[in-house]
Amino acid sequence: MKELVRPSRLAPGARVAVVAPSGPVPEERLQAGLDVLRGWDLDPVVAPHVLDRHDEFPYLAGTDADRAADLQAAWCDPAVDAVLCARGGYGVQRMVDLLDWDAMRAAGPKVFVGFSDITALHEAFANRLGLVTLHGPMAAGIDFIKNTRAQEHLRATLFSPESVRTIASGGTALVPGRAQGVTLGGCLCLLAADLGTPYARPSARGGLLCLEDVGEETYRLDRYLTQLLRAGWLDGVRGVLLGSWQDCDPYAQVRALLVDRLGGLGVPVVEEFGFGHCEGALTIPFGVAAELDADSGTLTLAEPALS
Repeated sequence: MKELVRPSRLAPGARVAVVAPSGPVPEERLQAGLDVLRGWDLDPVVAPHVLDRHDEFPYLAGTDADRAADLQAAWCDPAVDAVLCARGGYGVQRMVDLLDWDAMRAAGPKVFVGFSDITALHEAFANRLGLVTLHGPMAAGIDFIKNTRAQEHLRATLFSPESVRTIASGGTALVPGRAQGVTLGGCLCLLAADLGTPYARPSARGGLLCLEDVGEETYRLDRYLTQLLRAGWLDGVRGVLLGSWQDCDPYAQVRALLVDRLGGLGVPVVEEFGFGHCEGALTIPFGVAAELDADSGTLTLAEPALS
């Protein structure tokens, strides 16, 4: 697995576009998120369809074509320095094939931020554009709006990424040891769902795989992990970082499953690393070379996430 191209860091006055590739966005939370961005001396612009609702499927923020058009227009706008997702939910898989990846590649590298359902876009950006992306809080998310730790870690990553080259989570070793590789991952169910699509990488070989999920029963988590194992997708992975399992079954039960499914990989595994759907979620860059120290609960990037 190769390191990906690092976009440029942001500077005061940078223009950031907010898009909604997945679920519908509450207007009051969007406005609060825009206020946070303005407080960082950024210039946020809202894509035309961010507040749309799909007429037939209320879990979608407007039509697939409109959500794709918003993302593509924002990415291809030379005045835009970064694209931030407003929220996750569901919907990326319905619109990702509608994007003109040649046009987006020609637009050059930019900062891209999101998590949860946005996992499918992290994978597509890595495979189609070869770009480092940021798995972090989204502009209309509660964490982004109200949690100081989440805000400050994302802000530092965007403006002074050298200050957060070592991400200290307070996590503990599920399987001890150190490993070096390239970061990737996201929401477990989305990684499993991505298998067999044009955007799925053949495996996580050479990677430091970040996994988390939300609202899943243990047997479903078992299904996703088993699918990745059976598909050979976890063959050659160098290490695993486990984030939050918010609104899943009691963690003792989830933990037992993680030991059962991942403990036999023979690589370091760290749990409760503090990214994902938890309060105060850390921002994790995907596509950068790094070293995982499971015993100390740290991820040290070989270079800053952004150039």
